[in-house]
Order: sequence, then C-alpha cells, then structure tokens
Amino acid sequence: MNILIIGATSGIGRALFEKYAADGNRIGIVGRRTHLLDELRQKHLDTTITATADITKQDETERAIDVLRAELKHIDLAIVCSGTGDINATLDYVVERPTIDTNITGWTFVINTLYHIFEQQGHGHLVAITSAGGLRGEPMAPAYSASKAYQINYMEALRKKAYKSGNHIHVTDIRPGLVDTAMAKGEGLFWVMPVEKVAHQIVAAIRKQKSKVYVTKRWHILAIINKNLPFSIYKKM
Repeated sequence: MNILIIGATSGIGRALFEKYAADGNRIGIVGRRTHLLDELRQKHLDTTITATADITKQDETERAIDVLRAELKHIDLAIVCSGTGDINATLDYVVERPTIDTNITGWTFVINTLYHIFEQQGHGHLVAITSAGGLRGEPMAPAYSASKAYQINYMEALRKKAYKSGNHIHVTDIRPGLVDTAMAKGEGLFWVMPVEKVAHQIVAAIRKQKSKVYVTKRWHILAIINKNLPFSIYKKM
C-alpha cells in the first residue's frame, strides 16, 4: 500500500509511520523538521520518501505533496496528523493565531489538496486526526477546541460529499482523547493514553474504513457524556 502521512515527525504521526513502515508499506512523510524526517527515513530506507514542509505555508506544502505523489505514483491512504494548540487562559490572540493558521487554514488546504487527488484517482482513503476536544468549547484553549470542531464538521461534510459523488473515496475522522504526547497540556489531566495503544487502535479503525472513531475506546464513553451534558452543568466544570 502507498501511504502519505502529513505531520509524521512526532506524536501520533510518528507512531503511525512506525506501524505502517514495519508492515512494509511504501510511505511518503511530510514534516517541518528535516533532521527528524531523515532520522525516520534511515530506519526504512527502501520504502520511505520524505519532503519538508510547514502546512501553514501553502507553497511548501503543495510542492511537498507533488514530490511525494510523483514518487509514489498513486496514493492509497493519506493521513493528516499535523496540528497544534496551547493553553490560553488569558485569551491572548498572539497565542491563538498559530492554532488558527495550522488547524484551520493550513489543515484545510492539505485536506482539500488530498481530496482532489483522490477524486482524480477515482479512489483513496482520507484520514484526519481531529480530537475529542472539538465537541465542546474549552475556555482554557478556545482556539484549539474551536478549530477541532471545525475539522470534525469539515470531515463530515467530505464524507457526505464522497457518498453523494459515488467515488470510491473513504473519509475517516479519528478523534483522540488525551494522548501521552507534547499536545497533552495542562494540569489535572486524566485518562492520558499511551501513544502506542492509540496508534494500534487508529490502524484498526482505518483498516475497517470507519467513518469516525474515538481513541482509545474508553473516550467514546466520555464523548457521549460530554456532548450531551447541559451547558448549565458544563459551565461549572
């Protein structure tokens, strides 16, 4: 299988790369840090292709995807893992801006580009790592929770678009809870899941072509509670 992973140098993206590479898949990986991309490539020289790009820079991103697509010839599976977010209790716009640029503007360009590639191919599986944190607004990280809500709704729109088009395009929304990566920030965190376990469940969900899935599975329970909790209670939490 030919796979493209955007945001493969750390966290969930890196764990997914390791799993798919271990199975002998041919993988194109994109990240901001060239030395980390090179480090991953050295582990699987025969099957890994790299391209450096920051998804907030559209020209860089477009070139990177074009280079990897040319090498791979066709893409069976594309996984978008890039994302950022910071605690911002003071509502400082300077803190919010990178989250908006990455999780909304840059992310949308990448998702659009990949979806159009699959339209041209007539098939493909588009996967995005969104977040269970996108179900409600979080005052400690407003831009992060809002941007993840945007991503969740965008992926649902693409699922509907793919269904109506009749193309053989699958769209999967992966919604992690708290994972033991640099993205898990703040005090009093609970149910922080090991990244290896999360990656294992993501690979299983992709294989089954799930439309959306919470990882790990226990976060599905919390998501149902959180989504349906009246605001009169939620605001006091």
